[in-house]
Amino acid sequence: MSRSISVKKRFDVFKRDNFTCQYCSRKPPKVPLECDHIVPVCKGGNNTIDNLITACFDCNRGKGGTELESIPETLVSKMERMILAKKQYKQYQNLLKKQKEIIDLEINQVVEVFESFFEGYTVTDKFRISIKNFISKLDVNEVSDSMEKACCVIYDRTEVLTYFCGICWNKIREL
Repeated sequence: MSRSISVKKRFDVFKRDNFTCQYCSRKPPKVPLECDHIVPVCKGGNNTIDNLITACFDCNRGKGGTELESIPETLVSKMERMILAKKQYKQYQNLLKKQKEIIDLEINQVVEVFESFFEGYTVTDKFRISIKNFISKLDVNEVSDSMEKACCVIYDRTEVLTYFCGICWNKIREL
């Protein structure tokens, strides 16, 4: 049988586990906390800090002398996981932002072809979405070439966009 757990060791375990039950996440003053043995004393467990975990009265009594299948994740490791997830989310947001910038540059490349033929005019935001869709299916250079071909054949700026769409759709069908 192992000796009782010292007050200092008990406090160190509580502090390590952020004064939170590692089974149900409840904290004082709602529940009294206790030190629980991960490997129970009756099964050969000892009082080393690595074998102790913070548990509330109810969870400790519910567990009793049974061994855990796995050690509950400590609050420190939960926090580390949350920090990592936040960092990854931020990196993901930056990636999406860069992808949007690239797509906008590609759309602008096609729009510039149109504007070089029809000075003082540009395409609508709605038509920019059409260009974006064509770029997602075709290479941006193919889409730019299609705009240039349409502008060289059709001289009416409103009809050129319809002709441009026809050229792109034909290329997509060929794929």
